[in-house]
Amino acid sequence: MSFDTYRAQWLGNIRADLLAGLVVALALIPEAIAFSIIAGVDPKIGLYASFSIAVITAIAGGRPGMISAATAATAVLMVTLVRDHGLQYLLAATVLAGLLQIAMGLLRLGFVMRYVSKSVMTGFVNALAILIFMAQLPELDPRNVTGLTYLLVAAGLAIIYLFPKITKAVPSPLVTIIVLTVVTVTLGLDVRTVGDMGELPDTLPVFLLPDVPLNFETLAIIFPYALAVAVVGLLESLMTQNIVDDLTDTKSSRDQECIGQGLANTATGFIGGMAGCAMIGQSIINVKSGGRGRLSCFVAGVFLLILVVGLGDLVSIIPMPALVAIMIMVSIGTFSWSSIRNLAVHPRSSSIVMLATVATVVWTHNLAIGVLVGVLLSGIFFAGKIAQLFKVRSDISADGRVRTYHVEGQLFYGSVEDFMDAFDFREAPERVVIDVSRAHIWDISSVQALDMAILKFRRDGAEVEVVGMNAATETLVDKLAIHDKPGAMDALLDH
Repeated sequence: MSFDTYRAQWLGNIRADLLAGLVVALALIPEAIAFSIIAGVDPKIGLYASFSIAVITAIAGGRPGMISAATAATAVLMVTLVRDHGLQYLLAATVLAGLLQIAMGLLRLGFVMRYVSKSVMTGFVNALAILIFMAQLPELDPRNVTGLTYLLVAAGLAIIYLFPKITKAVPSPLVTIIVLTVVTVTLGLDVRTVGDMGELPDTLPVFLLPDVPLNFETLAIIFPYALAVAVVGLLESLMTQNIVDDLTDTKSSRDQECIGQGLANTATGFIGGMAGCAMIGQSIINVKSGGRGRLSCFVAGVFLLILVVGLGDLVSIIPMPALVAIMIMVSIGTFSWSSIRNLAVHPRSSSIVMLATVATVVWTHNLAIGVLVGVLLSGIFFAGKIAQLFKVRSDISADGRVRTYHVEGQLFYGSVEDFMDAFDFREAPERVVIDVSRAHIWDISSVQALDMAILKFRRDGAEVEVVGMNAATETLVDKLAIHDKPGAMDALLDH
């Protein structure tokens, strides 16, 4: 990236980025506290992490305008580690997770996102929207809140959706926070506030080394957790990056985002913070509030620290209904409502992949598992579809001495059964020609099937010739085929 481009990503949208960053900072506070509670650590661990990760990804990340901070996706992976070994091991795992992410970025592993289908992406988005909404339900539980809470949430949603009709100069979520805070304080309304979520820190984070033994035993303890956090964090970050790319009609660097996330997590572990990644909810809040540049994410992190450390008393009086209303708006805006209508018109396989991804994520609360299920189903359906396009036809010479089999389509593990069924091994022509000029051989399964067909014909005395191989097919067959080697039939049967 050129210096001019990087500078424009910081200074090209200053006013909107500042306002959007303030809105995001306020929305990050209860989320960071909640995620700390999920992981079983003090609220300041999540708040320090959100500050550090937001600031560093703003500087080193690959996607301007995307918000990264402490998240539930990474917090849930650390619960057992914290319970069994304590906070210091969490900090060490966070540092290691960051180093693994940097390595993944340097190895350019961001390309794997191209294998995530649109159906999986839609399922991921819809599942996340449902999880965001479900996360607000404890704040709407009639056993814990009064009817006044519902009234304030409704008022907040009204402001969010109606205020832009008056002016878009100020983000409506920020107006919602200000108005509902003033109303609740002025009228002395009894509703839950940010202060009820947990104690806010009153000091700045300081550099520290995780207090763990530097030996192989420690590495054996933290490595599985660090690897899980690194993979899940990058998966959620890169998917969120795709969504922000689509929302802003811009492209960004996946590999740079991997490195940026890694640098952020590594540094965060050294200031007493937990691991995190990109947040789709806050990223959408940022984009919808006008945030487009790196400044918005940087400001969100800096404002967050200023608010909780310097203005903690003021932040603690913000009513939770205001933040609940904002997150409900996010869940509504995140959900792909068109995907419901498209169930009737999209191919059944695409709909199944989308619904399976949603169901798995919502059931397990694990985005990585849901996406893995979706990708596997996509692969199975794709293989099935390609296998259906495969066919073999044959013709015999006028004198009945030469049988030619014309193979068309993709020959791989999913089509080898049809390939073998197409041959009549009981027929005994003098010569058999297998024409693959309109086919492509992809894998060892298809090479073994070709071996088997050739050897079966040769066993019955036929001369066999394979013609029409393209360069890639010929290279694979020359490397893996055994039909011309001594003891080929015995070797093939041994497999």
